[in-house]
Amino acid sequence: MPETALAELKGQLVQHYRWLRQYGCNDSHSGNASLRWHDQIWVTPTGCCADTLTAEMLVLCGLDGQIGEGASLDAPLHIATYQSNPTAKAVFHSHGPHAIAMTMSGEDFIPVDFEGQYYFPMVPVISIDYAEYLEKSPSAVARGLASHKVVIVRGHGVYACAETINLAYKWSCSVELSAKTAWLTAQL
Repeated sequence: MPETALAELKGQLVQHYRWLRQYGCNDSHSGNASLRWHDQIWVTPTGCCADTLTAEMLVLCGLDGQIGEGASLDAPLHIATYQSNPTAKAVFHSHGPHAIAMTMSGEDFIPVDFEGQYYFPMVPVISIDYAEYLEKSPSAVARGLASHKVVIVRGHGVYACAETINLAYKWSCSVELSAKTAWLTAQL
């Protein structure tokens, strides 16, 4: 039974990760995703293609910081997020173009639409130099996600975490739609 439940969750993670690609929040090989199963963290492999990813390709990491061979370069960030947020069961990283564009200034994102204001009245924007990203992003993003559903790394992308895979996916899509609405509003 536990193996069946884990297999179902891994399948859901892959499907939701594919949807981020299908609906324009990632390109074919960008972003990453993970799920927490007790002390196991299952992460997409580095450089994987969303169109061809299978559940069997997910890489096992540990809540204790163990990084499985071939795991996404963001695996330490995912682990740090789970360590800082014990209720989180899924983390998604996406590259929604409107969310990135609307936060290039480095200012926190304030949605202008009702849904965005309801879900996240303010989305923190974290500025990290490219050269220091791998070193500094795990603690910076984990800190932000400990108190917010979504954070955006300026010029890079969206990180969302939640108690379910579907909810983390929802936050990823919702912030992109809010940013698109804000971008359209700014054109008027």
